[in-house]
Parts: sequence; structure tokens; C-alpha cells
Amino acid sequence: MRQVKPKKALGQHFLTDLSVAARIAATLDDYKGMPVLEVGPGMGVLTRFLLDNGHDVNVAEIDTESVAYLNENFPDLEGRIIEGDFLQMRLDEFYEGKDFCVIGNYPYNISSQIFFKVLDYKDKVTCCSGMLQKEVAERLAAGPGTKTRGILSVLLQAWYDVEYLFTVNENVFNPPPKVKSGVVRLRRNDVTDLGCDERLFKTVVKTSFGQRRKTLRNSLRGLLPPESTVPDDPIFTRRPEQLSVEEFIYLTNLIAGLRG
Repeated sequence: MRQVKPKKALGQHFLTDLSVAARIAATLDDYKGMPVLEVGPGMGVLTRFLLDNGHDVNVAEIDTESVAYLNENFPDLEGRIIEGDFLQMRLDEFYEGKDFCVIGNYPYNISSQIFFKVLDYKDKVTCCSGMLQKEVAERLAAGPGTKTRGILSVLLQAWYDVEYLFTVNENVFNPPPKVKSGVVRLRRNDVTDLGCDERLFKTVVKTSFGQRRKTLRNSLRGLLPPESTVPDDPIFTRRPEQLSVEEFIYLTNLIAGLRG
């Protein structure tokens, strides 16, 4: 059987351990019957388990060689292979307004961008799971007070319950990456409204972590009108990784009030 050559430019590291693929596929066991979009199926090691588990699967693949392989070896995917760049796709066009899940062995070089894309469709993506670089996976699930907490930690946890599930060693890939991998699962929570200006919330989070070594008093001063002074509120003495989602919402509303 013809194999697909992993391409460094696409960040491809093909999973070879079937037991790991089975465990990743099982992260969607609670969502059977819901459409599933797999990102970057490669040679279909995860795809096979998703199909065997009864999921309604579409795959998004940018690599033409992988697309040819899937067409040749996965007749169940006929008409279900979306060729192109996942980051450029209009996901709302695939499922006619239905909720769906996203899964994949995500390319390390675009994994953060993939999760920002999921955030854009948070009202439709009920669950998102998969494998990515361990450090990035840990960052997504990092809680307040941890050094790994960052922009995606807060933005994702505002809308999803994020779990770090398990670690995957380097030797189960072709070619082996230089780092370990981690598997995460995001389940949509019941939040429909943050209780603040969502656009300003994103700006506050990104600005805070853009200068994460500074206290919020210094990093967020530029978001206030020139004539305003930073309020004498203890929250401004803290650093961004210390704050929960709820505290970022409180901070956003403080800043919104000062901006009028």
C-alpha cells in the first residue's frame, strides 16, 4: 500500500500507534450522532476509529498526497473530503447550522491558530479534542496562578471546560517529533453571554498577556483615556496569569466604565 511522505512544511508527524488513535477517537464517545470534522487526517489512522465508532465524519486536508491516499483507501469518505486549508474554511457552511465536533492530530505549527478558529465558531462547536504539542496542550488547560496560563487559556475557558487528558511520547510518530504531545478535550459550557463587552474582553486579555511581566496597572494603561487614572482597585496590582475568567470579566467592565 502506497504511503504518504510526511512533509516538514506542513508540520506532519503521522501517528503510528493504533492504541493512541483509539484513545483519541474515544474522546468523542459522548457525542455520537453529532457531525465530526477531523482536521489533518493524513493517512487516516484516527479517521478509521472515528468511522468504526459510528461518527458522521468529514475530513479537512490540505495535503494533496494525503487526499489521494484517503480517496484510494477510505471509500466511506467519498464526498466527505474537504481539500484545502482549515484555517481559511467557512465552517458554518458544512453542517447547515447544526452543531458539530472538531478533532485531529493537529499540526504543531498551527495548533494555536486552530483553537482560535474554533473560538470563532464557539456557538456551533460543541466539543473539540485532539493532540498537539504537550506545552501548548498544557497551556490551554492551565488554571489561574500557573506560569503556563496565557491568552488561549482564558479565552477558551470562558466558553469551554478544558481538560488535559494524557501525554503521548515521541516514539509513536513518523517522523518522531522533538517534543512530547498532549491530548486535550474542550466541552462547550452553558455560557451564552459573558456579561461584558466581548470584543473589549478579548482586547483586555491579549493586552494583559502581551506584557505579562508587568502588573495590570501598567500593561492596561494604554486602554484608558489619556485623562483617566487607573482605579485604586487591588486587581490592578496583579499579573494576568493570576486572574480567573470571572476576574477578567470584572476587569473588562471596570475598563469599559472608564472608557465611557
